[in-house]
Amino acid sequence: MNSTATVAPTRAPLSGRALAWKVTLILIPLLTAGGLFFLRQAEVARFGSHVLPRLGHVPFFVLTDQDSKPFGSQQLQGQIWIADFIYTTCPGPCPMISSRMSETQKPLRDTNVKLVSFSVDPAHDTPAVLRGYAEKLNAQPGRWEFLTGDKGTIYRLSRDGFKLAVGAGETPGEPVHSTRVILVDWKGEIRGYYDATEADAVTRLLADVAHLRREER
Repeated sequence: MNSTATVAPTRAPLSGRALAWKVTLILIPLLTAGGLFFLRQAEVARFGSHVLPRLGHVPFFVLTDQDSKPFGSQQLQGQIWIADFIYTTCPGPCPMISSRMSETQKPLRDTNVKLVSFSVDPAHDTPAVLRGYAEKLNAQPGRWEFLTGDKGTIYRLSRDGFKLAVGAGETPGEPVHSTRVILVDWKGEIRGYYDATEADAVTRLLADVAHLRREER
């Protein structure tokens, strides 16, 4: 009597393919992030070969930080720093400007480069408000300062010190400020401006920071 043997299909190849697919799904974002990191580093190296101009000196100032402590030129003396002018209720470019500033924190983590954000709406942006804003941005304590104080002092600093445009917004009482981020060297000299709305702003800024750090050494 003949018997027909029934061979059960093996699932090993399917299991192997499924495992490979899962590994691929995990690796794709990691490889993408790594690739973007190395591309940025290559761009930083490319941009970092030019000579930085000297564009004026930031005048002496003392304001109040998010912890209600005095903060100003003295605390920044001898350090490279990056500045911007924003306000916490801004319906326009401020979230993008602050996001760009936040992007610099990880690349600068092993440096003593400081970040300084000046509020152009100090009447609303009290230290407590700025502290909450800093927390939302995951601002690193000791790295990124948020400053408020006398409105006249801040506007003169923006207009006369940093040479940035200030004025009145379309809505009465709404402040207008520049979208530019400013790079300042350890002597308090302005060495570069970067429009935060441009895609390569952070790359060019980090390249110039690297250049200044070599120049400082």
